[in-house]
Amino acid sequence: MEAISFRALVQVESNSSQQQQQQQQKLPAAPARAVSRTYPAVPQQEDSEDIIKLESIRYSRDNALPLGPSAPTTPRDEDRDLEMSVPGTPAEPADAFEALPSLWDPPMNRYRLATCCLMNLLGGLTDSAPGALIPYMETHYDIGYAIVSLIFVGNALGFIAAAPFVEMIRVRLGRARALGLSQVCIACGFAPLVAAAPFPVVCCAYFLLGFGYAVNLAMNNVFCANLRDGTAMLGAMHGSYGVGGTVGPLAATAIVSRAGGGDMWSRYYFITLGLALFNAAFGYWSFRGYEKESASGHADDLLNHDAQQEHPSPSSSSSLSSTEEEEDQCTQPAAPAAAPAPVATAPTKQLSTMLAAFRSRVVVLGALFIFAYQGAEVSISGWVISFLIAARGGDPSRVGYVTAGFWAGITIGRFALSPLGARGQREKPFVYALTIGAAIFQLLVWWVPNVAGEAVSLAIVGLLLGPVYPCAAAVFARNLPRGGGHQVSGLGVISAFGSSGGAVAPFTTGLLAQAVGTFVLHPIAIGLFGVMMLTWWGQPNVRKRTE
Repeated sequence: MEAISFRALVQVESNSSQQQQQQQQKLPAAPARAVSRTYPAVPQQEDSEDIIKLESIRYSRDNALPLGPSAPTTPRDEDRDLEMSVPGTPAEPADAFEALPSLWDPPMNRYRLATCCLMNLLGGLTDSAPGALIPYMETHYDIGYAIVSLIFVGNALGFIAAAPFVEMIRVRLGRARALGLSQVCIACGFAPLVAAAPFPVVCCAYFLLGFGYAVNLAMNNVFCANLRDGTAMLGAMHGSYGVGGTVGPLAATAIVSRAGGGDMWSRYYFITLGLALFNAAFGYWSFRGYEKESASGHADDLLNHDAQQEHPSPSSSSSLSSTEEEEDQCTQPAAPAAAPAPVATAPTKQLSTMLAAFRSRVVVLGALFIFAYQGAEVSISGWVISFLIAARGGDPSRVGYVTAGFWAGITIGRFALSPLGARGQREKPFVYALTIGAAIFQLLVWWVPNVAGEAVSLAIVGLLLGPVYPCAAAVFARNLPRGGGHQVSGLGVISAFGSSGGAVAPFTTGLLAQAVGTFVLHPIAIGLFGVMMLTWWGQPNVRKRTE
């Protein structure tokens, strides 16, 4: 039995080996060497000694076209082949969006927003006080409506004079020093008011106030508009202006009422002088190092864009990697040395940026819009007390508080209603509705012969006007390009020339009030509301991407 099994195993193995040999014999043999033939129509291969190496085609970076044969070339380095080099980092697309900083990132933004709010609080304290102090200033200096209105002219000239210098001050000094300097300028303006200086000196003091506030307003608008939830941040900033406008008439009326008039009206400005000095120190501390954070991506890219292009640092100029240098050497021909192109100096570029801002439809219409808005706001605040005293027979010690209700409405509107306009970027129709409502209640202030009813209507006018400025500033910032300093210059022009309306309109109201009566306040305010509607209609409706 074992012999049979062994014989079967031997037969199986022998059969498998025979099958493998048969398969190997069936494999085809290697083909014979091909016979080379010469074909006249085919280019023939030359000997290795006769081969001519062709230079690689050079390309121009500007037009991506091959350079002509007459273009100078550099010897080819076999170790620096273009395909072996590592490409550099691609440039950022033109339509890319940088992540916006927020209130908490970087952490110093909390204090910076507080600085913006305190500076606007000071602006509200300054702009709202004349409404309660003008009757006492007229008595102290023995002047009329037309002469006392010159303080608004001085303020307007200060705003206009600051417009061409806002961007230059920011670039030369940096944001921290610029804000500190503007507050020092404002403090110098309060000094003659505290001393109850002669009236021409007081007008010059208001020029310094307007200049300092123009610098503050332009820079702070840009900072808040470029934060995340910019409309809400602008609402908080300008809401602080409303807080100052509410507290200012209350404090001014209380001070002059207790002091019994005379030159005691000047004591009110001790408050504003102390706050200006505090803002100078706090603003410099909070914005110190802001440019470095901007360069590292934690702040908006508006601060050093122009300065880095005009004065590049050595570290940035030598930051090219070795692979990028090799690529440049391989792809760019050694062109003959040409005369260097003239480089625009900083003042020249700032001037061109400013002129470009004046040619922008957004800037021109925005300046007219803010001109009308500020004119209506300050005219109502400055002359409604005189209207209530002259036309309604109100008591100066009591009707002075009506202005506080107007500014309280502005404050509540900016804090509570501004976020409503920011939802879905619907600021444009929201501003239309607010302006129409403000015009209707201004008519009630004019036509209702009752001090209490007029006080309530005036507070509602303030409530409706409050969110207009933050919503408008958000639209202007969205419509202006961020790079190249255009946004800073554009908002600076809008703030400076627009805010001058807060001086021109009250001055015009004072002249007409001297001639025909204080009731002219109401048609002037309603006419300015109409100008707001027309200029707002002309603004482009650019919507920001939200995905």
